[in-house]
Amino acid sequence: MILSIGLLLLSACEDQLDQAPISDRGSNDFYRNADDFVQAVNGVYNQLRPYPIWHFELSEIRSDNMYVPGAGGVRDYSAINNFNKTLATATFINDTWNAYFNGVMRANTVLNQLTAALVPEEALRSRIEGEAKFLRAMFYFDLIRWFGPVPLITEPVTPLEALDIPRSPVADVYEIIVADLQEAITKLPDAYDAANVGRATSYAARGILARVYLTRSGPQLHPDGPGLGTDDYEAALTLLNEIINSGQYALLDSYESIFDYDNENNEEIVFDIQYQTGGLGIGGEYVSQQYSEAFSRAVGIPFPGGSFPDAPKTPSEDLISSYAATDVRKEASIQEGYTDQNGNFVPEPFIVKYLDLSQLGVDRFDFELNYPVLRYADVLLMKAEAILQGASGSQAEVDGIVNAVRARAGLPAMANVTLTILLEERRYEFAGEGLRWHDLVRTGTVLSEINGWLSTLDTEVMPNSIDETLILYPVPQNQLDIKQGLYEQNPGY
Repeated sequence: MILSIGLLLLSACEDQLDQAPISDRGSNDFYRNADDFVQAVNGVYNQLRPYPIWHFELSEIRSDNMYVPGAGGVRDYSAINNFNKTLATATFINDTWNAYFNGVMRANTVLNQLTAALVPEEALRSRIEGEAKFLRAMFYFDLIRWFGPVPLITEPVTPLEALDIPRSPVADVYEIIVADLQEAITKLPDAYDAANVGRATSYAARGILARVYLTRSGPQLHPDGPGLGTDDYEAALTLLNEIINSGQYALLDSYESIFDYDNENNEEIVFDIQYQTGGLGIGGEYVSQQYSEAFSRAVGIPFPGGSFPDAPKTPSEDLISSYAATDVRKEASIQEGYTDQNGNFVPEPFIVKYLDLSQLGVDRFDFELNYPVLRYADVLLMKAEAILQGASGSQAEVDGIVNAVRARAGLPAMANVTLTILLEERRYEFAGEGLRWHDLVRTGTVLSEINGWLSTLDTEVMPNSIDETLILYPVPQNQLDIKQGLYEQNPGY
């Protein structure tokens, strides 16, 4: 059921692997040779296909980067934006929970079946194990950032067995995440040949582990939240320096070129999610989630798609107005309106950094552009963050990093960069990339920043302020209903 999907996210492998018909083999006898394991781990990558939408709606829309209350409030992402306390019944929350645990299940199955007898080539076997553990760590890291304590499952289990597995404390889940990523670092190659570009590398594992360490080190604002105050900043710095010193990555000269359809897998990409167009079922939907239906009609996009008229996904005025006048990232990231079919200007801004009207697929699910999970600019700015939070390093290093990023954006150098300034630079650099809410939670500034922003809004839909309970999302109600008493709902819902 889980391994014969054949939706191969890695385009280089799609012509090499035969797909097993769904009626022929289940996971018990699917694994017969190395090619089966490569196909199976591709199936784990495939579970990342909605990753950009998860992070756009659960992080970007939740943050002060977006203002999406919605006139009717009937869209799940409007309820997310509005900090609705009935989100436990939202379809999107339930689908996200299920999708992440599907990814965990797929990774666990690969790891459970992997043996030297079936994959005798040690380097390939090591790589497959590293990829599965890297992906399992990514799934669990997001799960604890969204939901806090979650069931910790590291072996295939039956549905009946799953009914006896409670939620594990966040600290225990972190142990598996860290162990998986540490092992992935040792088992994954530093780079791939052209046939396998896009797979996780040892440097991707280092970068995600550094992000994990920074997050775990954050203050414990919520008793079950992702911050544990563990002071792992020096460990994060070591990993980030290893990426920087590898010489394998660099800031591109042009910010806009990072997201160029003809420049995928460029020097700035440490790890991204691979998509391919052509109606193959392995394209991305996330691009069409960010413009409106009305815009698509106005510019002649030949298929339906876009956000709904009653709930446009609109960058906040707070974000738009805070860019410096010469910051090239603003125009590259945000389009502030469009001209409709009647020649009228519609002042409805939207995230545009992933859209190229000359690069449309066959439908709204079929955009080709890879999605950046970890960019080199993020590696550099995380290093600056680690130093500001107490890791070894100097103010001059912090200023140098931030000024390198600012220089590309067309901005002058600055001195004595603080954490507040750094967070603002990250906001402009990664607008629309799903990092803003995570950045605020990780640095312990989420309540002050979001409450300060909410106090400026003239709306009856959103609250005037939030408290620490809304740092996490609720456990989906149907998960609570499956077996009464197995899970407790997160406070506040």
